[in-house]
Amino acid sequence: MRYLLWVTLLGLLAESYSEERPHPHPHSTYPPRPCKCPPEMQGSVILTARRFIHLSSYCLCLWISNGDSYEFGTYTYDEIGQRVRFGDFIQYKNQTFSDDVLLLYKEQVMYKINNENQTCSKQKLTGPFQPMEIPDDSTLLGQVVLGSFSEPGEGLLVNSWSGKTPTKEDKFFLIFTEFGCLPISILSYDSGNDWTVASYFNIIVGIKDPSQLTPPPFCLNATMESGGSGTLFSAFP
Repeated sequence: MRYLLWVTLLGLLAESYSEERPHPHPHSTYPPRPCKCPPEMQGSVILTARRFIHLSSYCLCLWISNGDSYEFGTYTYDEIGQRVRFGDFIQYKNQTFSDDVLLLYKEQVMYKINNENQTCSKQKLTGPFQPMEIPDDSTLLGQVVLGSFSEPGEGLLVNSWSGKTPTKEDKFFLIFTEFGCLPISILSYDSGNDWTVASYFNIIVGIKDPSQLTPPPFCLNATMESGGSGTLFSAFP
């Protein structure tokens, strides 16, 4: 995982310090522009962090506690219905956790689901829905090929971007595909040198099982927990 981090860092730094003006790759027919991901997606994500950093609309990723840790998870994303579901496995200080969380932004409800025990908790969901996108004020660093275009099927054309979160407290580097606007890698860091790296893979455009975005039957009788509320970032241990 540390190898993945350094590869990402080196690639992004090489782009950001390049003296050449960013320009389209010969396989691209127009200059790269900020874009939004497909409105429905599902896939897997690996996230490595030294400390939890609040990520903004460019990142669909999971919560990490303080300390060196990594997380592998699956996600289902529905921009139209403003629904997100995470199922994940977390390694933190030699302990392993698993979670299943459903966030319904239009209803302002978050379910933490325990499929093994057939139970769930229900909390008020605070905070706005954040679509996956490259913000309009991001800076294009360059366009590169992951792999090779020497032979068909050997390479992937991607764009790298940089910018700051809306609070201007954290900086980010993004790598998204040129075609389809799919996330590949996201690095976020702050002035204290705390960082988070998210790598996305096995992405499917569309949702195979829409029922994954509705509460299971055993959650229907769950009552709203009083005296508290939840967000995407408080959903995980």
